Amino acid sequence: MSANLPVTPRHGDVLILVDVQGDFLPSGSLAGPQGDAVLPPLNRAIAAMQARGLPVFATRDWHPADHCSFQAQGGPWPPHCVAVSRGAAFATALNLPPDAGIISKATRADAYSGFQGTELDRLLRERGVKRLFVVGLATDYCVLNTVQDALKLHYQTLVASKAARTVLAAPAARGASAPKARPPGRDASRYTATARAACSATTC
Repeated sequence: MSANLPVTPRHGDVLILVDVQGDFLPSGSLAGPQGDAVLPPLNRAIAAMQARGLPVFATRDWHPADHCSFQAQGGPWPPHCVAVSRGAAFATALNLPPDAGIISKATRADAYSGFQGTELDRLLRERGVKRLFVVGLATDYCVLNTVQDALKLHYQTLVASKAARTVLAAPAARGASAPKARPPGRDASRYTATARAACSATTC
């Protein structure tokens, strides 16, 4: 195991940082417990990738102020990660490389996956990526859905669990109903089960 990654990175690998943004960290509007605990292992993982000349991508929620997922519009969540706001910024303690690929998602429709409605798949294939290390926030929502889509797209996908955390608090606990899952595609249940297993494993 290298720098909190499940295995040593090699040519064809990429690190995907999922939504390491202020609003998902302590004091943020949608904070998960100890979300900032992922930052030291994330920075070690980033350093391991950079030392090998391997790519790093970072997804982010990048919502308009009236996004459909917000409670005021009938969605399940409080306002969070509004584009250009402080809460939408990447964590200040995250050592994000200047050449990292930035993937903005849920800019209009709702999206929990870094692949949904973005250019992530195309950009990875252009770089010859075969294997993904997925880390970040949160394993019960955006990490899970990103892993599920990666598996559907036939990437070998590993979750570095020491560099990922859950939100835990369901939307219902915040005064709203839980978000509905996207309609399953062909073999979706198999991919979902595999993704959940990856996101709950101690190492993958």
